[in-house]
Amino acid sequence: MIKAHSLLYAVYVCLIVAVLCGGLLLLANLYNQLNLYYVTHESLYISNQSTVNYALGTSLVYYEDVLTEENTGIQSQFSVKNHGLLPLLLTKSFIKNDTVSSVHFVGQKVANTTTALYMANFTQALNLSGNVTIKGDVFMPTERTKESYINNKPNIINIQGKKAISEIQLPTLSDKCKSIYETRNSAKVNWNDFEKKNDSIYVNSFFNETIEFQMSSTILDSKIIKGNFIISSNDSIYIRKNNVLEDVIIIAPKIAIEEGFEGTIQVFAKESITLEKEVILHYPSVVALYNPIEDKKAFIQIDEAVKIAGLVLLFGNDIIHLDKNKLEIKEKGKIMGNIYCSGILTLKSDVYGSVYTSKLNHKTSSSTYSNTLADIIIDVTKKPNVFIDMPIFDNKNTRYAIIKKVL
Repeated sequence: MIKAHSLLYAVYVCLIVAVLCGGLLLLANLYNQLNLYYVTHESLYISNQSTVNYALGTSLVYYEDVLTEENTGIQSQFSVKNHGLLPLLLTKSFIKNDTVSSVHFVGQKVANTTTALYMANFTQALNLSGNVTIKGDVFMPTERTKESYINNKPNIINIQGKKAISEIQLPTLSDKCKSIYETRNSAKVNWNDFEKKNDSIYVNSFFNETIEFQMSSTILDSKIIKGNFIISSNDSIYIRKNNVLEDVIIIAPKIAIEEGFEGTIQVFAKESITLEKEVILHYPSVVALYNPIEDKKAFIQIDEAVKIAGLVLLFGNDIIHLDKNKLEIKEKGKIMGNIYCSGILTLKSDVYGSVYTSKLNHKTSSSTYSNTLADIIIDVTKKPNVFIDMPIFDNKNTRYAIIKKVL
């Protein structure tokens, strides 16, 4: 005869076994769901990257229809918009309730970019003085250079590349270079009305509308701003070094950046830009000044030991008024990228990239030498292969490549 408590034990054992079996089934189900989630997202990431490659392969020509993969049912879309001088490629891949998005800055991947120096042809020969190294093709008013002896220093001249006669006009810029000065799609918002992340950081996705902060004061101080923002002023902006700025656009007639500032920004002005000593602008940064007024002077002043990875651009005037635009880059710094100066360029820092200028000047404490380069390195071969140029020229055979992933 079976005792009652033995039956109770049997019930307990069955209950425990049932709970364990149910738990195992639940874990198996959760594992399958998790595995399905990861497999789905892996497929979404792969599809999203394929969409990026497709957009780059079509030269960013917008495709309205949704791209659909037959095997997985994943759908993808892409769109293109500008953030300053940089095109933004925005892609989405989605299936049911799952979506993977990405945003990239893209630029021109120009094959065989070998131009080191392009000096417009105003018939005066290029003078070289001191220790000068130019690696890459050189376009000059004459194929022969002259030598000057500044401060009675011996000359060590090294030009490695083809020499050719330049045109009176610099290569034509794309219309996009001045579009940022004329129109911009943004929503003007007060500082206090924007919800900050962690009560201190201004963040805005590039999928959102561009937020524009119009400053009432002249000083930008102690701000952390990242993403899809424009900071503007109708007068001037002074950026202190205690700001943290990443991928932000600055627009004002006059812009100055304090000594020691470090960040990634695009700066657009119409009257003056001043970078104080030891400023560091990371790739892809832009320093651009557009001077559309013929008889008005404008300048970019870059002080000692400044490092810029990206583009320095001064343009807008015609041939008759070239002397109104002046770009001065002092010694001990480095420009990684391109310089384009429709005006007079004084260059004392090394350039790992290309230099386009209407005229050249060299200054000492006592004299100014026209059409002169002294103690300088311009080396297009030292520009890294992964460095993608800003799209400032309209090239027919333009290929685009990713500069930076921002989402």
